[in-house]
Amino acid sequence: MHIVISEFMDTPAIEALRQRFDVRYAPDLVEQRDALLQAVGDADGLIVRNRSQVDAALLEAAPRLRAVGRLGVGLDNIDQAGCAARGIAVVPATGANARAVAEYVIGTTLALLRGAYFSSEAVAAGQWPRPALSQGLEAQGRTLGIVGFGGIGRLVARLAHGLDMRVVGCDAALPPDHPAWAESGVAALPLDALLAQADAVTLHLPLTAGTRNLLDAGRIARLRPGAVLVNTSRGGIVDEAALAEALRAGRLRGAALDVFDQEPLPAGSPLAGAPNLILTPHIAGLTQEANTRVSDMVAAGVTIALTGGAAAAAASAP
Repeated sequence: MHIVISEFMDTPAIEALRQRFDVRYAPDLVEQRDALLQAVGDADGLIVRNRSQVDAALLEAAPRLRAVGRLGVGLDNIDQAGCAARGIAVVPATGANARAVAEYVIGTTLALLRGAYFSSEAVAAGQWPRPALSQGLEAQGRTLGIVGFGGIGRLVARLAHGLDMRVVGCDAALPPDHPAWAESGVAALPLDALLAQADAVTLHLPLTAGTRNLLDAGRIARLRPGAVLVNTSRGGIVDEAALAEALRAGRLRGAALDVFDQEPLPAGSPLAGAPNLILTPHIAGLTQEANTRVSDMVAAGVTIALTGGAAAAAASAP
């Protein structure tokens, strides 16, 4: 059986797959759509990250496809209905990068609240902006609002509690009496109430028709003055132009975006040059440790989908 891997995957996991399958590891295929469509023509399995579009055209080009591994958790780049109709197993790395994302959220939240890390060039040039940088905020006692309270959101809450933050949350799929709120010590609020109370807001939502532009200009205006915003979930949930305008107007203390409506972020974006803004290229869930966990989980899952449990155990054995 033949597996195509179109984006980066850890070498040990690839070698484990090669013990059972013919593997084509070609991470450059993510940039070559026509070549990808040709490559999947005889593929039984396909492994992607978030940029390879497993859409109707790709499924049509892959008549033998039986499993799609997703090196991550978001599935908006995969035609799940089309896969289900064909009996193609979709294998995400659920939970494998949660720690990496949660630590990114806490780290960037602390940096934005403190506001002391945007002046390296000025200090190196001989300036001494000590008074301006002496008004940073501590996390202790401040309110963190978590929008989307799945596994990553709950881990963020646990880390935030370790900093003595008050944590509130919002999740349309979890009613206020769901045990997850009490178990985590997080107060459930409606979204608009959360935005009005939180000193920092972090998003952990899939991109759906219901969440697209969830934080539009109106909701960004409801954020508490001086709040900070972190989005590591999906681009398209935050109105990027409205966020940039709020930062330029000084209504927000800062923001960090790891995901964008269009990736890579096009040159000339409204975000370019916005103050107190951290931009990273969709790497919140990527660390050495998370890459290993994600790759191993997907390799085992795809092996199970293609050949059964015994084969998966053999492929993942040391």
